Amino acid sequence: MIQRFLTALAFIVVTTTTYAASEIVVAIRYLQAEGESHAHLFLYREDGTLLRQLTKENIGQDLDPMFTPDGETIVFTREIAENKFEYWSIEPKGGGLKKLDAEPEWYASTKTTPYFVWPEMEGSGDDESAPAFGSRTQKFRAPDNSVELILREVKGDEGDSVNGPEHGKHYVLRDLKSGKSIEFPKIPGFEGAVEQLQLNSGKNERFLFDPPLKLAFFGVHLDSTDGDTDYALDLTNRRLVRLSKNWAAPFPLPGDGAFLSMTYVRYVEIPGTTKTANCSYLERWDASLKPLRFAREGSAAVCYGASMYRPGRTPATINIRRSGD
Repeated sequence: MIQRFLTALAFIVVTTTTYAASEIVVAIRYLQAEGESHAHLFLYREDGTLLRQLTKENIGQDLDPMFTPDGETIVFTREIAENKFEYWSIEPKGGGLKKLDAEPEWYASTKTTPYFVWPEMEGSGDDESAPAFGSRTQKFRAPDNSVELILREVKGDEGDSVNGPEHGKHYVLRDLKSGKSIEFPKIPGFEGAVEQLQLNSGKNERFLFDPPLKLAFFGVHLDSTDGDTDYALDLTNRRLVRLSKNWAAPFPLPGDGAFLSMTYVRYVEIPGTTKTANCSYLERWDASLKPLRFAREGSAAVCYGASMYRPGRTPATINIRRSGD
């Protein structure tokens, strides 16, 4: 009897902690050498496997796909002319494509899931009493009180006075348990750091702690050609990982031990031409900080929004709208 009970209990534990695989629908416009390119919907498994292309009609652009809360339907916008939109739905298995009479209320009101952004730089606003950029010291403690980031700038240091790769050489990572500190330039992968990114949720959250991930993100301006870039500071393995040649906006995936990023890459060569374009891609970063791109390899593409359905997890959907709303 006891053995049967333990077997049943083990089965319950396993079945309540095992989730069905997540699926991701991405609106992708593959840029081509000739003719007009169109954005279509593509459905992927979270491991990067392309399950199917959902839309193929070369009529305008398919934008902002979004799973319904139960994951049974995907609603999207079709732009058929400048500022002229239609609303459509389709099933994840590819059937049931239909035009809707109006934009669903839930679809219109759903905003982009919180992601990490540049904060307003302290000392760079109208508050004359605040320390000036280039002479600030900011301290941020990790949620588990394991480490503290001491973001120190030295007044008069030329590198600390600019938003560029020369910034951040006086930043320190301090281990609160051992008391030992390491300067950022000694952390593998350091190329510069200016500002610690924070979630745009209004809660002043500056860390991504989702075991085994323990991360902080930093942005830095490169130059007028390459724009900004950002890095993930791995607090467990003490390393900095660059998320993109240019910019990448990290989106937490609570409970997954991973995160998505909307990744921007400038001057990508369009296959079959010598022309280049500024492109964007959806990527997923795993616990070892290895990226997986949801797009054809070697493509020049633009991502026009995405949605992830995560059975059994909270929130069940992660949504990325092209407008950011």
